[in-house]
Amino acid sequence: MNKAILIVDDEESIRQALVGILGDEGHEVLTAATGEEALRVVEEELPNLVLLDIWLPGIDGIEVLKTIKTGHPQIQVVMMSGHGTIETAVRATKLGAFDFIEKPLSLEKVILVISHALDLVRLEEENLLLKQKVSHEYELTGASAPIQELKEMIDIVAPTNAWILIMGENGTGKELVARSIHRQSRRFQKPFVEVNCAAIPEDLIESELFGHEKGAFTGATAKKRGKFDLANEGTIFLDEVADMSLKAQAKVLRILQEKKFERVGGNRLIPTDVRVLAATNKDLEREMEEGRFRQDLYYRLNVIPLRIPPLRDRKEDIPLLVDRFLKDFALKEGEPEKQISEEVLAVLMKHNWPGNVRELKNIIERLVIMTPTGMISKCDLTPLFEDVKGVATPASEPNGDADSFREAKQDFEKQYIIRKLKEYDGNISRTAEAIGLERSNLHKKIRSYGLEAKGD
Repeated sequence: MNKAILIVDDEESIRQALVGILGDEGHEVLTAATGEEALRVVEEELPNLVLLDIWLPGIDGIEVLKTIKTGHPQIQVVMMSGHGTIETAVRATKLGAFDFIEKPLSLEKVILVISHALDLVRLEEENLLLKQKVSHEYELTGASAPIQELKEMIDIVAPTNAWILIMGENGTGKELVARSIHRQSRRFQKPFVEVNCAAIPEDLIESELFGHEKGAFTGATAKKRGKFDLANEGTIFLDEVADMSLKAQAKVLRILQEKKFERVGGNRLIPTDVRVLAATNKDLEREMEEGRFRQDLYYRLNVIPLRIPPLRDRKEDIPLLVDRFLKDFALKEGEPEKQISEEVLAVLMKHNWPGNVRELKNIIERLVIMTPTGMISKCDLTPLFEDVKGVATPASEPNGDADSFREAKQDFEKQYIIRKLKEYDGNISRTAEAIGLERSNLHKKIRSYGLEAKGD
C-alpha cells in the first residue's frame, strides 16, 4: 500500500523535484515550506513519513523533529541538510530521526532511504495489528456482573508480581485468564510458559520443570532447559496444579521457596525469577483435608485467589460469546460470517452448559460447519440438541477420529446430508431445495460420499 509522504523544505525546486519522483513511485506527496506549516500538515494529514530540512525559516528542523516525535512517535522522519555536520546528524538520530541525507540530494539514495523507512512503517503497523489480535484473543468476553468483577480484579492484580490461584470448572477459561494477566503485566515482553501438571508423568516431572544435564539418565543425550529456566523473568502457568503427585508438589514448593533449582544430574544452583500463576478445577481445601494436596503449597500459591464463574451463572453473556465465535470462525476460514436465528439463540440460552464456554464454542463451530446457508436456524440445531423438559442437552459428540479440520468438516457435511435425505425420504430435488443447494451440487456430494438417494 502506498504511503503519504510530507516534504518540508524552503527551496521550491527541491520540493518540486521530490514531488515528481515520489509521485511517480505512486506515493501521496504533501509539501510545506516552513516548520510551522509542516506541523500543521502533520496534525491534519498524519503522514507516514516526513522528509525534513534542518535549515528552515522560523522553527528549524530539529525543533520540528522534536515536536513530531513527541506527538506522533509512529511517524518516521528523514532529515536533510546541505550544511550538516556529524554532530547534527548524531543529535537528530538521538531525537528519533530515521536517517540523515546530505544535499545536494542523490535521488537514488533518497528513494532507497524512503524505501527502508517505509519498510519500518509497515513492520510497525503489522506489529500493532498483531498486538491488537493478541489482545483480542486473550480478552474476556462478557458484560455480566461476575465477568465485570473478574475483569476489574485482573486490572488490579495483573501489573503486580503477586502469585495468583485461578479456580473454576473445566471450560470456563482459566488459561485465558492467565494469559490475560500476563499480557497486562510488566513481564509481557518476557516468556509465558504453560505447564500441564496433569499430563507430566511423575518420573519426568523434575526433568520437565528443572531440565537435565547430558547423561543424567538413560535417554538424556543432550542438555535440556526446564520450564522454570525457560520462563525466567516471565510467567509460569501451572495448569491443573492439583493433579500433581505429592512428590512433585514438594519439588515445586522447594523451588518456589528458594527461587533456585538444579538441573537433573547437575550440581549448580540456577537462580530463577518467575511469576507463578496456578489453576485448578478442584476444591483445594477438600484436597488438603483428604491428604492429596500440600497445605504449605496451597498457601504459597494462594496469594490472590480468582474464581471464574461457570457459564450457567452468566447466561446473559451467551449472545456476546456467540457473536464473537461466529466472527472468529469466519475470519479463520476466510468465509462470510454466518448469522444465527433468535430461535437458536433462545435454545442456547436455555441450556445448562456443563462444559461451560468451551462447550458453547464447540457447538457454534459445529453449527458453522454443518449449516450450508448463511443463516443458522433451529432445524440446523436439531442434530446437536434435543429438548428435554424444556432444557436443551447435547445429542451427540463429533467424530473424534478426524485428523484435520477438513476431515471433520467432511464428516459433519456427510452426516448432515444423510439426515436431510432421510427427512425428505431420499428425494434429491426436495432435499436440495430445502437446504439451499443446487440439485447438481447435492448429487455430486451424494456420489462423493457413496450415499444412496432417489431421483426427483
